[in-house]
Amino acid sequence: MIHIKNAHTILTMDETRRELTQCDMIVSGGEITQIGPKLATPHGAEVIDATGHIVTPGLVNTHHHLYQTLTRAVPGGQDALLFGWLQTLYPIWSHFGPEEMRVSALVGLAELALSGCTMTSDHLYLYPNGARLDDTIDAALEIGMRFFPTRGSMSIGESNGGLPPDHLVEKENAILEDCIRVIDKFHNPAQDAMIRVGVAPCSPFSVSRDLMRDAALLARDKGVFLHTHLAENDEDVAYSLEKFGCRPGQYAQDLGWTGNDVWHAHCVKLDAHEINLFSKTGTGVAHCPCSNCRLGSGIAPIRSMRDHGVKVGLGVDGSASNDIGNLMNEARQTMLLQRVQNGADAMSAREALEIATRGGADVLGRPEVGRLAVGKRADIAIWDARGIETAGSWDPAALVLAGPNKVTHLIVEGRQIVRDGQMTSINLDHAIRKQSELAIKLRNRI
Repeated sequence: MIHIKNAHTILTMDETRRELTQCDMIVSGGEITQIGPKLATPHGAEVIDATGHIVTPGLVNTHHHLYQTLTRAVPGGQDALLFGWLQTLYPIWSHFGPEEMRVSALVGLAELALSGCTMTSDHLYLYPNGARLDDTIDAALEIGMRFFPTRGSMSIGESNGGLPPDHLVEKENAILEDCIRVIDKFHNPAQDAMIRVGVAPCSPFSVSRDLMRDAALLARDKGVFLHTHLAENDEDVAYSLEKFGCRPGQYAQDLGWTGNDVWHAHCVKLDAHEINLFSKTGTGVAHCPCSNCRLGSGIAPIRSMRDHGVKVGLGVDGSASNDIGNLMNEARQTMLLQRVQNGADAMSAREALEIATRGGADVLGRPEVGRLAVGKRADIAIWDARGIETAGSWDPAALVLAGPNKVTHLIVEGRQIVRDGQMTSINLDHAIRKQSELAIKLRNRI
């Protein structure tokens, strides 16, 4: 049991978006049980003094490639567009194995946690040298973060007109069989679930039409979500027009890839028809602004998506295309890019934070998180508003404008995994040293 006491402001992101000042919160059994001023401390509860702190829902990351944390700032890929970037990195990733997958996930998850993230998805679509989705799930269980791993895949190699090298693709029957295995082993549909599993063929340029269709059928038979990349840049759209004779949105719709149980990453190049399609079908979008900037992909039409009722969450994307995994940075970048594109009043700081919290939770089908209210799960971020970042701020609750991008305390399912800015569940220094050793070995091997 935890008593969060005397918070400067609680940004609830509840149904009416209440902002509560000088308020307390009680957490018990992984659930928020009370919110109000001057609450009595329950017997045996741990007290967190939140004086001068802002309390928000835990941030939600809707798109990541955790394994890429091991390949930041790789020469040759630093200044390339999407396809060239991938072709530079595929040969490096082919040397990964279970240890590389697990350690990179451990470091990537810790980095997210320190940025206030309590729940993240992950899109792992290559499995060289015996690596499995299980490696990343093991890391998430150790960290204590709520996790939504997706069993990604690639089946069309270079010799068949795809982008990845042949030795990194899998047989489609084996892909579907392993999807069934990981769903049966790990997926938990319960409201308090720490692990849910999705099905996620990598992209239209790395899997067949048959696999896309079969994956959708399998996911719906199992009652799990679907995820892939879509309309990421001009190259992506050109490929779809050339190979499939239609735009990416039409391709997705034809194969069953729209609906409340589907979310697509990037969607930088969605047109008005595709935005309307996503709105009508309840299809979600993972917006990855920093990665889109890094790869020169463009500015996604998030203002239009939001105005048309499309569900939008934020994603840090992989650290090979973003370089860092900080969700508060993504919220700020989202706000700034929409202002660049649409004017200074296009998006407020509070709307950007809403997209980072309840927006992401709704995309992932988890309305029990992403907002702070009695009966919701206790996924809570606590930010110190007394530091240099907020010095002189007239509105400390406008965290995206003037606030810290690292959290002071982080609670997931009622358990504190960050305390006083430090990870409690792992030895982070040891994990970083191991990550650096693995990166040096990879570099020397290449």
